Amino acid sequence: MSTGAIIAIIVGALVVALLVGLIIRAVSRRRDSRHREQAGELREHARTRSIQAESARAAADEQEAEAKRTQAEAEERAAQARQARASAEQRAGEAERMTEDARAQHDQARKIDPDVSNDGHEEALAIDESSR
Repeated sequence: MSTGAIIAIIVGALVVALLVGLIIRAVSRRRDSRHREQAGELREHARTRSIQAESARAAADEQEAEAKRTQAEAEERAAQARQARASAEQRAGEAERMTEDARAQHDQARKIDPDVSNDGHEEALAIDESSR
């Protein structure tokens, strides 16, 4: 083989090596570009999911606060009901005592009134009717 042929082979090999290097570099750039695109899409999806998660968390917090408000209102209504029941029981007790006092006074009046019989049955019926 001649020196020219050897130089031509070496130059050809260098050109082929250079072309292979350029092709590899171009393929690598395209792959990197696709990876950047995919990473950008993944980041965008991650931001969207983060926003959705934050929105869901805010809705859950709001729902929990509403539940607490509703529970507090229910507890307040229950306390008011207990207070009203206690007041009603107290008033019923007072009414019963007043009725007993009225009966006692009627009995006393019947005992000292010379014009009334000692039979308090009609008076007791009248008192019971008026207390209802």
